Amino acid sequence: MTRHTLNRRTLLGGIAGTLALPLSGAFAQADRPVRFVLPNATGSGVDAITRSAQNALAKALGRPVIVDNQPGAGGIVGLQAIARAPADGQTLGVVSNNVVIFPSVLKTMPFDMPGDFTPIAVCGYTPVVLVANPKVGAANAKDFIAALKAKNGDMTFASGGNGTILHLASEMFLDETHTKARHIPYKGVGPMLTDLIGGQVEFATAALPSVQAHLKSGALKAIGIATAQRVPAAPDIPTFAEQGIPGYVVEAWFAVIAPKNLPPAEVKRAHAAVVAAFNDPEVKEAMARQGNVIHIGAQEAAMPFFRSELAKYAALVKKAGVEAQ
Repeated sequence: MTRHTLNRRTLLGGIAGTLALPLSGAFAQADRPVRFVLPNATGSGVDAITRSAQNALAKALGRPVIVDNQPGAGGIVGLQAIARAPADGQTLGVVSNNVVIFPSVLKTMPFDMPGDFTPIAVCGYTPVVLVANPKVGAANAKDFIAALKAKNGDMTFASGGNGTILHLASEMFLDETHTKARHIPYKGVGPMLTDLIGGQVEFATAALPSVQAHLKSGALKAIGIATAQRVPAAPDIPTFAEQGIPGYVVEAWFAVIAPKNLPPAEVKRAHAAVVAAFNDPEVKEAMARQGNVIHIGAQEAAMPFFRSELAKYAALVKKAGVEAQ
């Protein structure tokens, strides 16, 4: 299909929608669900956030919302799906820091970040916790660092994919503590946690919502939380600053994006829906329970934020010595 044909069909569809529903835009076509693509596996922090807000987003948009997990290649598959989708309001995405880390850790990118996307809003951040299989035997950061040094680089750590925020967060910890470990990347957080609990790998950093149940059951042990202060959702987990590592703070932010060239009216409508959904009392309660900090930024501030984060993580990747693959 040519660009000319696509634009013509989009225009005709818009005219038809306007004639049929004069007070509505594309989002008001109740028979067509909005697809939220997640470049993350089921069970990840971003997945928990989106599913907690799913009903409120549907209400705010006036249409059903479908959550579509596409975690392949550490998230690249899902991002490609968003970038290639028509800019008609049918497809949105919920993403994390990974999107601004990829350009620094991948030799080639199948899309431009952030040029091939329309940032809608930065919504807040999720606490990151370093967790270990109980067999490691560490009760705190001091014990864990001693275990790392005793194994002299042979301990293994998992991530949801090479170059993801969870991979980089672990590399940052190793850099801060002058320790070494072997990285084992997985295709998503779900498989990563399965093997971590099973003992195939020994530790990982993870979004708090994705591991809370495993911490309560004892399947995993929290070494520390990478926030500036303890979080109400997990008050018993000490920060790394408390444990003598003040430089280890990671904010795993999350944001809503769309394909590039989304019409301004649809951008405005999507941003308003995100604000309404995350201000819904039930969603706010769920976010607090998970430990997420919600702060919806202005749409105009989203693109400058993405560009500043690109520069920030490029510097962090270089410092951590993560080689592009």
